[in-house]
Amino acid sequence: MSEETDLVRRGYDTLSYRYRGDDAGEDEYAPWLDALHSRLPARASVLDLGCGCGIPVARSLATAGHEVTGVDISDVQLQRARRLVPTATFVRADATTLDLPPASFDAVVCLYALIHLPLEHQPGLIERIATWLRPSGRLLITTGWDAWTGAEDNWLGGAAPMWWSHTDATTYRTWLHEARLEVDSQEFVPEGGSGHALFWARKPAR
Repeated sequence: MSEETDLVRRGYDTLSYRYRGDDAGEDEYAPWLDALHSRLPARASVLDLGCGCGIPVARSLATAGHEVTGVDISDVQLQRARRLVPTATFVRADATTLDLPPASFDAVVCLYALIHLPLEHQPGLIERIATWLRPSGRLLITTGWDAWTGAEDNWLGGAAPMWWSHTDATTYRTWLHEARLEVDSQEFVPEGGSGHALFWARKPAR
């Protein structure tokens, strides 16, 4: 685990409840999750990469009857996820070294997690995600919109820093294509004075 990734882990361990409470709703994720539900087969196998406390993604998908595997590096987040979404499976792992069997999932969801990884590891992770998807499998992912790497002290007004690294949306779209994923749509998700890119991508059918 890199120094930067460990900083992210410690930040979420410290600020888990400040980031999202147990009673948080689906808020801005709801339209994305509704769209994902409509594109999945019954009892789909879904990977929630960077699952946090399991709310809202893992909980929404598990409630809909899907088989959810959540992956995160924060022990506190995972302890909460196992309590809040008992029907899902949660694994502690560093996404940069995560190894999963090929064609394991009908969908992979990675919201606001890729941008916490060192930039040099991100293209390789996207390539591995493509191998984990089954033919016609879906990827829902948020990335950076503009390139930026940096940290914020006292993140969320708490007693821990946080760190991010991302390139621009055009580069992410190129990485998705290079991983042989078809981009169905790309949109800008505003946040503060900037924002993120939301991509829907799909692994081609055989």
